[in-house]
Amino acid sequence: MASNKHEVIVITGVSTGLGLAMVKWYASRGHTVLGCARSAHKISQLNEEYCKGNKPKQFSVVDVVNDADVKRWSEEVTSSFGAPTFLLNNASIINNNAYLWHISAHEFNNVIDINIKGTTNVIRHFVPEMIKAGKGVVVNFSSGWGRSVAVNEAPYCASKWAIEGLSKAMAQELPEPLICVPLSPGIVNTPMLKTCFGEQGASLHKSPEEWAETACPFILSINSSQNGSSLTTP
Repeated sequence: MASNKHEVIVITGVSTGLGLAMVKWYASRGHTVLGCARSAHKISQLNEEYCKGNKPKQFSVVDVVNDADVKRWSEEVTSSFGAPTFLLNNASIINNNAYLWHISAHEFNNVIDINIKGTTNVIRHFVPEMIKAGKGVVVNFSSGWGRSVAVNEAPYCASKWAIEGLSKAMAQELPEPLICVPLSPGIVNTPMLKTCFGEQGASLHKSPEEWAETACPFILSINSSQNGSSLTTP
């Protein structure tokens, strides 16, 4: 059963796909949602929709690869809203379909920097506040390709296998009752999926909004018995 409590939920990568779908679902249920993305236009739209009047802005332009940027964001969030009860590391990219030796150094670095280093930067600056608060769940978004592999997706697979290991190790480091899990969302029709499956292939799968209907309450139900476990949303 999902929690009926009011939660403070921090989500990275909220401009599109799963991140945006989670913002809509959690906000519609009365939770406080704080999010970031690199798109200033999308962030402005989110603040206009969800932060009318004199409410403090809940969405910020942040590049998760920039540690100083993340530090500033975390300080703004925690000073206004306190430590998050759920920290959802969703921001991620995928490489263009190609054999590993055809992937440029620049493209490979982008995948590793955003998917692994970006996740770690967010953890570095939010988790100490969660530890001080004595509670919280860290969900690092993984993938089915963090537990298996696919042709033409070696950089992405490597990054998500790293997220699995990072999350499981971190789960052992956290003091109780804090929790950390790697979470595979399954196959969802997002812009990233279209990159590797094409428009037609991606259209065969559920939309982010359909995914959120079961995934969001599932995330709220994560408990200490699952700490360190590789989870997959329904």
